[in-house]
Amino acid sequence: MTDANVADRTHIPADDLAELMKAYDIGGVLDRQHLADGLMNVNWRLDTRAGRFALKRVTDVPLDRLRRNLAVLPVLASHGVPTCTPLFTVHGDVIAEVRGDVYCLFPWSAGNHVRGTDLSPAQTSRLGTHLAGLHTALGRAVDEAGMPAVPASVTAEVTEASRAVQKADRLAAAVSARGAGDSFDAVAGVALEKRKILLDKHVHLRPEGDAPAGPHGWTHGDFQYRNLLWADGELKAVLDWDRLGVRPYAEEVVRTAQVQFGVEGVFDLERVSAFVSGYRLVVPLEPAALLDGARRLWWKRMTDFWQLEFHYDRGDHSCDDLFIADEALLHWWTERLDEVERAFVGAL
Repeated sequence: MTDANVADRTHIPADDLAELMKAYDIGGVLDRQHLADGLMNVNWRLDTRAGRFALKRVTDVPLDRLRRNLAVLPVLASHGVPTCTPLFTVHGDVIAEVRGDVYCLFPWSAGNHVRGTDLSPAQTSRLGTHLAGLHTALGRAVDEAGMPAVPASVTAEVTEASRAVQKADRLAAAVSARGAGDSFDAVAGVALEKRKILLDKHVHLRPEGDAPAGPHGWTHGDFQYRNLLWADGELKAVLDWDRLGVRPYAEEVVRTAQVQFGVEGVFDLERVSAFVSGYRLVVPLEPAALLDGARRLWWKRMTDFWQLEFHYDRGDHSCDDLFIADEALLHWWTERLDEVERAFVGAL
């Protein structure tokens, strides 16, 4: 990310901040610190005369969905899910709008974001049980929180290889248009050519059909270390509920395992297996659902270029490092596809 990108994302005008403090009636700000862990939204720690809070500027969620998601949190907390409930403004709203920007405020929750490979074996298993407990609590919370009922079925588009190649060609043209470019352009150009080769070689492994296997229901949508706080060896808070939605449970289990335990271009397969086993102690997902979820996520990663679309289409470089890491993991994963899938069903 360039310095200009950083300044644009992390700056909050003093007048806007003062207006927010009035909206939430928490006095003046004594100190503020930008929190760098978020990728999409922007977060700050605020020390005020009324105490310490987390302020979040929401950039990619429609207001009606944001209000719906925030309304779920007190219900989940009543069911034992470790989450932070939002504060209300003086007007009784869970969000505050200031000159076109949207904010929400939470009590400060102390803890650390812990990468998956830094969790102990016991914590790894408990993380799985926490996710299963969250899914179970969401199922119970539907009526209490006024959430839409879970539909009888869900579908998941499986991208055609030809469409992915078209995306790769378009992005490669954007790279070429930059001429000599910079070091990221060089990496992106090579990666796009390698991805097309990978697609051609493995197109026969594309998942069949748009009906995922296994049960589905309300899910967090981004259950991973950047949104989890640990303290004293225990999970203390699940953050960032922007992507709350109905999905196959296996999809979230597999995605969480990938983000948590796909580190530095490789999977920690023992931790993947322990995490999934912990989940299945509470929600007994069938191996067929997990295998289907793993294959669908692999193909999604094979055909997706969202970080490059951020970079070249939006001029947003905040996810450049994530592209490089994910690309390395994709190649490692593809070379060991059977081994990775066995880990998801505990058959290492």
